[in-house]
Amino acid sequence: MKKNKLLFVLILLYFASCSSVNHTKVAVQVPVEPVLDINQFDEIIVSDFLIKKEPEDFDLNRELVTFFTTEITQIIKGRVSRRRISLDSEELFKNASFWKELLSGSQKTVLFTGIAEYTEEIRKAVIRTKKKRSDDHYSREGAMEERRFYTLNLSLYLIDSQTGETLYAQAFKETQGYLNPKQTGPFAFFDVAEKVKGKFFNQILNRVRAQQRYLILR
Repeated sequence: MKKNKLLFVLILLYFASCSSVNHTKVAVQVPVEPVLDINQFDEIIVSDFLIKKEPEDFDLNRELVTFFTTEITQIIKGRVSRRRISLDSEELFKNASFWKELLSGSQKTVLFTGIAEYTEEIRKAVIRTKKKRSDDHYSREGAMEERRFYTLNLSLYLIDSQTGETLYAQAFKETQGYLNPKQTGPFAFFDVAEKVKGKFFNQILNRVRAQQRYLILR
């Protein structure tokens, strides 16, 4: 019996030693390869956007051009310039000859443009809350409340100036809701545009991502 107990204790000690491996957490910087490295180009030309829909009294094209020109200037090494282009059809974005002739084959230059739609809507919902009665913990009362939502649908393109071919094309959709039903379009635009910018920049810039790893100590 004593031998059996001793054997049992030894087995427990063995498994305990195997399961209690010493380790520590270390922070590492992991490079993230971009879809397209925008810093390889000497110049980025920001053009007009094809606007499909926008709120009344809001110039979506002007706001997009201003926003992205400012933001891109801050993150690339090359030059950022502006060029006015009249876009009247989505088919132009599939026409390499149109872009090649337009840009005259400038070397190491890309055109930044896109297709945009900015909409607003009012959503109504019944918000239920507890009645302030001590004798009924489950009673509910409802009130109709409104929320204003703004949605930005944005397809971004980077087009090679020499070939007219599309080097990058990505569609984004961001929606922002507000408790204030009178929230204005210009204010909301910067909220949804910032969301698009973050995702877009993650795809065109060389970056590192902080991660944690376990280091086994022996």
